[in-house]
Formats: sequence, C-alpha cells, structure tokens
Amino acid sequence: MDNGKGMEPADTATRTMILGVGNLLLRDEGVGVHAAVNLQEFPLPECIEVVEGGTDGFKLFHLIMEADRLIVVDCVKGGGEPASIYRFEIDDFDHFPDVYKTSVHQISITEVINLSGTMRTPPRTTIIGIEPDEISMSMELSPRVQAKLPKVLEIVLETAGLDPEDYREQLDAPLKKPGPPSYHEKSSDTETRGHGDTE
Repeated sequence: MDNGKGMEPADTATRTMILGVGNLLLRDEGVGVHAAVNLQEFPLPECIEVVEGGTDGFKLFHLIMEADRLIVVDCVKGGGEPASIYRFEIDDFDHFPDVYKTSVHQISITEVINLSGTMRTPPRTTIIGIEPDEISMSMELSPRVQAKLPKVLEIVLETAGLDPEDYREQLDAPLKKPGPPSYHEKSSDTETRGHGDTE
C-alpha cells in the first residue's frame, strides 16, 4: 500500500530516524536490519539517524521519543507476492490491523510507538514493509528479498525527503551484510545489488 504522497524535501530542523527492525537470525525476518546496515554507509544529512533496532522493542522507546519523524523498515505480512514492498502510515496500520501484520518480535514496534503517544505527540511514522519469502534459520536474505533490497533503500531515501540519485554510488555498490564477519567468510561471496526490479 502506498499513500501516493510524493517525495517531500528533508527538513533539517526535523530529527528523522530510520529504524530497521527484525530478527536477523530468521532470514527475511531480518530485512529491516539489512536495510539499516546498508543505509549506515550512506553520507546522510546530520538530521537523519539510522538505527539497527533488531528485536529490542521497549529498549527503542527512548530513541523513538526523541524523533520528530520515524521511518520503520520491517518484514510485513500483507498477503502479497513474496518480496512485495508496502509503504503506509502508522494510521493505516491501526485501521487495517488484519491486513498488515508486522512479523513477531518481542514486542510490536507499533505498540512502542503508540506507547510513546501517552507521553508526547508520537512522531509522524511511515512503515516500509517487505513481504517475506522465507522465514527459516539463516542470516542470509532469500534471493527474492535480497534482489528487492536496493529498491527498498531507494524508497526509504525518498520517504526521508532525499533524492536517491544523489546516492547512486552507494545504491550501486555491493550490499553489505550484517552480523559477525566470521559468519560471512563462510558464506557465499557478497551479492551485488539487483537491478530492474520494480515496486
């Protein structure tokens, strides 16, 4: 689901947080963490912070409380084809809870965001979700989700008010993998970023 809003220029007076969440050990469940790890390599404006949230849940509460604008990247079960990309506002999630289900973490990130609203106005929140193809014990993304990761990064940049073309060098570079280096030395060579996929 896309709310149809175009790219809004980044407001340097607004503190924007890009939060990648998910379980890195369960393959596509960790796609949000994969996105965050790669975006941390981008020379983003100082007003934009990228955080690997993992499955920390309540531990992210104080970070969310400090944000004016929140962009969450997560594995989302929306009933679409594997590797489908969704973009929706937090209000959409509240209105259609049975349509979009974020994957099972220790606590839903939406619950943490709603809790922050009891203490202050919660940050404007957009969720970028990716339909999983495989949920199994592995730190590698499934091939279909891996191929869509560059597109996910572009959508996150646009949502943050940035022009992806300004980051074309980083977007076209090999994908970085999160996790212990020793793990990746035993796995296949780093995949290159996919091209030609559409949202």
